[in-house]
Amino acid sequence: MDKVKEQILKRLSIVEGHLKKIRKMVENEEYCPDVIHQSQAVQAALRKIDEIVLHGHLHSCVLHDIHETKSQKEKLVEEIVDLFRKSER
Repeated sequence: MDKVKEQILKRLSIVEGHLKKIRKMVENEEYCPDVIHQSQAVQAALRKIDEIVLHGHLHSCVLHDIHETKSQKEKLVEEIVDLFRKSER
């Protein structure tokens, strides 16, 4: 899990850097398409973080809990489906 944590923290640092750059660009009234480009970079980095976290969750918690009762399995599936429903909003 330490490797996953390290990857996530690295990506969060990237996101922070992009956000700082966006703030300066807005303060300096820079070209709008450039601001959007930076915003898209933040969103891509956040999606990658989600991917890393989900991968870790599936390979640790879900694989461990999959041997539980049927109701527990159904709960796990619903939890994952809800994650994707929320991201579509």
